[in-house]
Amino acid sequence: MDERILMFLLLIFSSLLVVTARTANRDYQTLLALKNEWQNTPPDWERSNDPCGDGWIGIGCINGAVTSITLSSMHLTGQLSSEIGGLSELRILDLSYNKNLTGPLPEAIGNLRKLTNLILTGCGFSGTIPDTIGNMQRLAFLSLNSNNFNGQIPSAIGNLTNLYWLDLAENQLGGSIPISNGTSLGLDMLHNTKHFHFGVNQLSGNIPPQLFSSAMSLIHVLFERNEFIGNIPSTLGLVQNLEVVRLDGNYLSGPVPPNVSNLTNVRDLLLSNNRLSGPLPNLTGMNSLNFLDVSNNSFDPSEFPLWLTNLPSLTTVNMENINLHGNIPVSFFSLSQLQTV
Repeated sequence: MDERILMFLLLIFSSLLVVTARTANRDYQTLLALKNEWQNTPPDWERSNDPCGDGWIGIGCINGAVTSITLSSMHLTGQLSSEIGGLSELRILDLSYNKNLTGPLPEAIGNLRKLTNLILTGCGFSGTIPDTIGNMQRLAFLSLNSNNFNGQIPSAIGNLTNLYWLDLAENQLGGSIPISNGTSLGLDMLHNTKHFHFGVNQLSGNIPPQLFSSAMSLIHVLFERNEFIGNIPSTLGLVQNLEVVRLDGNYLSGPVPPNVSNLTNVRDLLLSNNRLSGPLPNLTGMNSLNFLDVSNNSFDPSEFPLWLTNLPSLTTVNMENINLHGNIPVSFFSLSQLQTV
């Protein structure tokens, strides 16, 4: 081999070693900063200064760089330091079910541009969700459920076009669902997202019709136990892949849009405990429907809906307090999957 080529390759190799060493040292210093904020870290974090080489519990590495932190259910106590933003190669951050991890989610979280999974389920984080979360455009899983977050859903989440799973349930989030308007982002831009889990919050206002379109890939729309008002948007019927729809426990009013029966893949439909009125929706054709709950609404008085007898997959039917009268046809009890009425 030509001596000049050999020297060039050695120079490149030496440069890579230097970069790798610098990255490893920087990541070690960042983990030390995190450890100083936490109690109950794994014992081997105390005994070694080489998290990658010595295989620290919960730490994954590639080529000397920290690429994953998975410390679920480790009884960690403390706060998440802004130093977390220094782990430039991090792909997975899972701190779920550490209820004594408290305080705000630092804005520096947005520096983790390569992160694909951010899982903080069941912790004690509070404050607002930082807008910088929209910088992590590789995110596929964003699970912030079962914390104490408040404020509004950041419109910047609309920038996460690779998002598959969005779970913000069981917090104290309020305000309306953000929608794009040409100058700002919104959740209507998340065409690849399969899961909208927003239940058990304090979200309010109308459910925006612009949120739904035929371009959406959603299979779960879980908006239960919030403070939504107004009508159920008819655009919901355009999201043909939906499998679970939960709008129960809100203040929704007006008639159920007739095109809800277009959602032939829906297995669970819960509209109970609202102020819905007008005719009881005709769900003919929803042959995948297992669980139906329309209880405690103000529908027009009507006889038992015969279309129920033609839904072969029904296991549970809840229709309490919706002004039904007349006879229940014997054929209803011929549904082979029926368990609870």
